[in-house]
Amino acid sequence: MAGHAVLTAQTLEDCLIDQAWERYSADDHATWGTLYERQLRVLAGHVAQEYLDGLDILGLRAETIPNFAEMNKRLGAATGWEVVAVPGLIPSRPFFQMLANRRFPAGTFIRSREQLDYLEEPDIFHDVFGHVPLLTNPAYADYMQQYGRIGLEAVDNKGVKFLARLNWYTIEFGLIRKPQGIQIYGAGIVSSFGEAQYATQDPSSNQLAFQLERVLRTGYYIDDFQATYFVIDQFADLFNLLKDTAFTPLYAKLRALPDHSPFEILSEDHVIRRGTGDYWRDFPTTKGKLK
Repeated sequence: MAGHAVLTAQTLEDCLIDQAWERYSADDHATWGTLYERQLRVLAGHVAQEYLDGLDILGLRAETIPNFAEMNKRLGAATGWEVVAVPGLIPSRPFFQMLANRRFPAGTFIRSREQLDYLEEPDIFHDVFGHVPLLTNPAYADYMQQYGRIGLEAVDNKGVKFLARLNWYTIEFGLIRKPQGIQIYGAGIVSSFGEAQYATQDPSSNQLAFQLERVLRTGYYIDDFQATYFVIDQFADLFNLLKDTAFTPLYAKLRALPDHSPFEILSEDHVIRRGTGDYWRDFPTTKGKLK
């Protein structure tokens, strides 16, 4: 959500475009394939099975950039969601409206070969490879729709900042506890070669059990790897938490409380892994303004 808040369009209708799949070049498809294959290698053994199941359900493959119209037939049959093409970053209200109606906004451009490792604006690889496979999972699909519904209320109740943090620490950079260990589900890790390596191979980061108010009070930096990840037990827990929480009074409460830094561990935290902090040791206490 945080990455979709630049005002490049004003209404829901302004946000929708044609994917124009036929315009992708052979080099575009080759770039998709390079990204796809190396991500599957780095994710092997570390990503939630629900995500891998989603790849199979959608029929995603390395050879070609997905055609939204074809992919939506499979996605719609699975959970009633569809992917819609957008011109880039979109405002909060139409973004939440789309999610509330089971429509996921995805950019259509693909990064250049010079930007394989990082780009600021999410492209089709991040949006589709990162986000869409989990939308085939009913519990996660329900969570995303409920997130959109809560988001529409947040726009009118000064709560968007807090929901951006929820987005960051679940939808983008969430981890989940499985019998075989802690695994990845967040799209920001799934679609990033560097973040996936860091999250799975570098012991620097903390892993804390997910707690809603803790997450809503925890800021984040958009331009580096995470100092802390929050771990859920199952996707249904996220949906139930949103459904059962009165968010409007919660926003008022949170605005009166100080934010937490992603570097700190609190006495009340349930610590799954206390990171070494080595990656962050040479950084100042704060790298700039927290989101």
